[in-house]
Amino acid sequence: MIDQLWAPWRVQLFEQKSRLDSCIFCEFPSRPEAEDCKTLIVHRGESAFIIQNAFPYSNGHLMVIPYRHTGSLDSLTEAEAQETLRLVRLSVNLLKAVYSPEGFNIGMNLGAAAGAGIASHLHWHVVPRWTGDTNFMTALGGVRVVPESLPATHERLRAALPAVIEACKSRA
Repeated sequence: MIDQLWAPWRVQLFEQKSRLDSCIFCEFPSRPEAEDCKTLIVHRGESAFIIQNAFPYSNGHLMVIPYRHTGSLDSLTEAEAQETLRLVRLSVNLLKAVYSPEGFNIGMNLGAAAGAGIASHLHWHVVPRWTGDTNFMTALGGVRVVPESLPATHERLRAALPAVIEACKSRA
């Protein structure tokens, strides 16, 4: 007998993918900035943006994504590569300011075979970690427990963003 854990909100991901003719990483930032709380965009840069992962591994899981649609790391311009790294650093500093994590997993999956959910559009994951955050739910049940809603996380990150940006500028 297999136990079931119901997560009916996940159907939105599948319905959304089938409705869109384009890549969500291209479509979301093309929407007006007034919709950033709906699309979970935390910050818009010149050639890349920071967005919350709608299905996070841990609370505050962010992604850094270039605006330009490409699945090839080699196709990034030098400016795009520099800005994505700058936004990864900004993401780490933002998460430190808001959640005080004890560590981070930072990386990307290049290609579907490597586990990329959207292989045609590069994206870096910035995942805050705490000692013991992988508990029995993950180990035994294959379920992650995220203690805060996505809108609440978005609100906290956006509120802290201006001060974190200023702090980063003063260190540069």
